[in-house]
Amino acid sequence: MNDITHGIRIRPGSLADAPAILDMLDSAVVWMNERGNTEQWGTTPYSQKPGGVARVERYTTENAPYIAELDGHPVGAMVLDLGPSPQMPIAPAGEPERYVRLLVSDRRYAGLGIGAALLAHAVGETRRAGVELLRVDCWAGGGGELVAFYERNGFTPTSRFLSDSWPGQVLARRVRDLEPPDAT
Repeated sequence: MNDITHGIRIRPGSLADAPAILDMLDSAVVWMNERGNTEQWGTTPYSQKPGGVARVERYTTENAPYIAELDGHPVGAMVLDLGPSPQMPIAPAGEPERYVRLLVSDRRYAGLGIGAALLAHAVGETRRAGVELLRVDCWAGGGGELVAFYERNGFTPTSRFLSDSWPGQVLARRVRDLEPPDAT
């Protein structure tokens, strides 16, 4: 299904989108590092991290990837799964869920609502699957800006975790109380 929000078109992704996703991840590392954030994703470009390319390729072939486009150009990506990564110390939900495994946007287009549009699409996909719970985890370090972003998008913090020394936050959003998607 294709969604269009504020000029941003969201379409299903595929393996062909892996290079664009890797470019977004690499540029996000540079952007964070330029702002003094070397803790969230480190300093090595994602495409050069051990297993980074293979992980993105798995995301695009084994999960449900979505690409946000603006004027036909990929500007964001999201990957939905049936639960958190088994490599993360995150407890199962205990009920059916959809889980945002990856959310990244091209920093050149910051402020256009790309992340919010992708999360709104995730809500719609969760609802279409007949599932009531959408969860995500994120870096909980720094000043908490990333957690606040998810809160602004309707998520509520649930549990914190540590992956080695990396502080994480799980957030959840119930979708059952929302109006059904517009059929137009």
